[in-house]
Amino acid sequence: MRTTVLAGGVGGAKLVWGLAQVLAPEELTILGNTGDDLTHLGLTICPDLDTVMYTLAGMADPDSGWGVKGDSFGAMESVARYRGSTWFRLGDQDLGTHLARTELLAAGLTLTQVTAHLCHALGVRQRLLPMADQPAPTLVDTAEGVLSFQEWFVRRRWQPAVRKVILPLPRPAASSQVLEALDMADLILIAPSNPLVSVAPILNVSSVREALESRQRMVVAVSPIIGGRAVKGPAAKMMAQLGMEVSPLGVARWYGAGLLSGLVLDQADESLTPAIEALGIAALPASTWMRTDSDRIGLASCILDWVGSMRPDLNQKGAR
Repeated sequence: MRTTVLAGGVGGAKLVWGLAQVLAPEELTILGNTGDDLTHLGLTICPDLDTVMYTLAGMADPDSGWGVKGDSFGAMESVARYRGSTWFRLGDQDLGTHLARTELLAAGLTLTQVTAHLCHALGVRQRLLPMADQPAPTLVDTAEGVLSFQEWFVRRRWQPAVRKVILPLPRPAASSQVLEALDMADLILIAPSNPLVSVAPILNVSSVREALESRQRMVVAVSPIIGGRAVKGPAAKMMAQLGMEVSPLGVARWYGAGLLSGLVLDQADESLTPAIEALGIAALPASTWMRTDSDRIGLASCILDWVGSMRPDLNQKGAR
């Protein structure tokens, strides 16, 4: 089953890893959020792309879910010694990734080409695509003014109350590779990433939302909210501050029946299944808290089996 995943952050990377264990490499493409990207210490940093890449390469820090496991921070200690900017900490191996990316971009390669080069060097066989080649920064309008996403998320530790998420206009252009990944997919899967700042930037890319709304393929989302809480990060807090119901039902309403064919929610929220289905969205209660590798594989398999049951013409290894 050719699957294209919209992913950002640790939750998205975990599900992508699970899918990578049950799908052939050529059947899995990931569209990574680049709204979180920033320039720091003169380097181009793509946190969500790198989290997915490191996870697929088996390099991700198992505790934080991001960065490189066992990394040292000697370079940042030197930056601190010189009274440089250290609010966005970079491990030494991670720093090497950003140095290579920045050099390749300066040589004229696109972010899509650079990402493919980095993935190949790390042995990642699945296709990881940035949502856009040009910068498309997400801004956060807060009670203390408009901040870049990383300024709000990392430096301010997502404390200033959110009033609005600001996505770039005009909408960034989708690359030919992104359009192909959407067109060739049997299933488009929205990972359990923050809908407002990890998924919305991808949907804001020109032609992406339109492709999902065309109803030519299955579009399934996994709720990042379990029992009224986010497994990790500020999704629940942001949803509450923006007046959304903090539940899988709130997630389903935000995406809408015009976008989604189905929603996967945790078994803890199974009572919301009828209300979600009343929206015209199929609902699957499942175990979505991915604590272990077995959990990730189990969830990936469960989703693919469910989609296959709704679309018998599809299967996990075949084409449509």
